[in-house]
Amino acid sequence: MATARPPRPGYRPSYRFRSMAFYRGYRTLWGQSHQRVDRNGVTIWLDRTSGSGFKSVKPYRSGYFGTSIKLQSGYTAGVNTAFYLSNSEAHPGNHDEVDIEFLGKTFDEPYTLQTNVYIRGSGDGRIIGREMKFHLWFDPTKNFHHYAIIWNPRELIFLVDDVPIRRYARKSAATFPLRPMWVYGSIWDASAWATDDGKYKADYRYQPFVATYKNFKATGCTAYAPRWCRAATASPYRSGGMTRQQYSAMRWVQRNHMVYNYCWDSSRDRSLTPECRM
Repeated sequence: MATARPPRPGYRPSYRFRSMAFYRGYRTLWGQSHQRVDRNGVTIWLDRTSGSGFKSVKPYRSGYFGTSIKLQSGYTAGVNTAFYLSNSEAHPGNHDEVDIEFLGKTFDEPYTLQTNVYIRGSGDGRIIGREMKFHLWFDPTKNFHHYAIIWNPRELIFLVDDVPIRRYARKSAATFPLRPMWVYGSIWDASAWATDDGKYKADYRYQPFVATYKNFKATGCTAYAPRWCRAATASPYRSGGMTRQQYSAMRWVQRNHMVYNYCWDSSRDRSLTPECRM
């Protein structure tokens, strides 16, 4: 695993927003028996009987959404540990989704952090993903690290410890999520595809598979906020957008740690992802 660290991003968006206790912003969605809430956060786990998930109380139409996560070491192939935005319950079969997912690993491989964006049903039925995948510059099982999504009407920015790793710009209304979404976290068995396209499955000899979330931050314009509510941005400037220093850090991450970009995959049907040509 690479030990070099990315260039300093300068501005750190996470410092702007207060942390909240889990119970103030979230509720158990499923697998309550596989969830433990304490003062600092929530621990969820997967075993042969169930996984677990939670959901924000409020829906948002923009904002900063972050949490610090520590993953399980060892064999976790087939396990998906996620922090994401979605409106799948409000729009079943035609939903939007923005993902940060940790795809489980075999003993001798690193975790893969997958970012993904689904637009108006592209994650339903015929899947049209917009994946970018990374092998991180640290071991996410050793300590907590902060993972975040900034969503505003112009762009989505994915951050790790305040370092931008991906920017997904709004190039058209058809390729960008614009409807309100809730914030979710979950751990579940994704053996069919998560690790080496399903080659390695969840092995329940190593159960339970555990993930701990803390330092929750969810700040922005709720679905009920007035139109003049100011959307969150990645920079200190009122105009929004990232700084040159942030772009430099993101380019370093993508050059050194990105292992997949859907726009570069020649096997994909480019007509389904027109933003790659814009």
